[in-house]
Amino acid sequence: MSNVIIFADTNHTIVMESLSQPWPWWAAGIIIGLTVPALLILGNKHFGLSANLRHACAAFIPANIKFFQYDWKKEAWNLFFVLGIVGGAVIASTVLADPNPVKVAPELAAELQTYGITDYSSMIPTQLVSWESLFSLRGFVMLVLGGFLVGFGTRYAGGCTSGHAIMGLSNLQIPSLIATISFMAGGFIMANLLLPFLMRL
Repeated sequence: MSNVIIFADTNHTIVMESLSQPWPWWAAGIIIGLTVPALLILGNKHFGLSANLRHACAAFIPANIKFFQYDWKKEAWNLFFVLGIVGGAVIASTVLADPNPVKVAPELAAELQTYGITDYSSMIPTQLVSWESLFSLRGFVMLVLGGFLVGFGTRYAGGCTSGHAIMGLSNLQIPSLIATISFMAGGFIMANLLLPFLMRL
């Protein structure tokens, strides 16, 4: 009996260690990629996250607005999907949290240091995202204005990166291809041209 308990404890330790360690970059791609056919096979559901804000508003904020007047209950599964993402993030950041600082490549760390980012104690540097930085010019531009542009762009494109780049491309949708190319081009321009300027504000 004691051997069984030791074996179970050993297996539990191995599983916990594997879950608390960083996974290879390709693991998430495989899991996300398999989500698309799984949703289609299980119930002809379409993967996407940005539409959930519309569903939540239609469900919890009664208003005489035509955009929110539809049968949101048919999409209620998507809200549970989002709750699963939030729940998974909470578990990963608490129960499975790695106590060690986030590992950053030396070249990237040197570049970030020129922007004043040196805190790697969490996934999001406090010098970039915090209440203090929110009330600075840089924080306002990046968090408030950036958040507005993401929301506007998502609505204007009729979906977010998950809906277009993952679901739309897998369904061979031309609008999703155009949207994804635009997302990528905007990301490259932001990361290489605008971000260095904004970080020095």
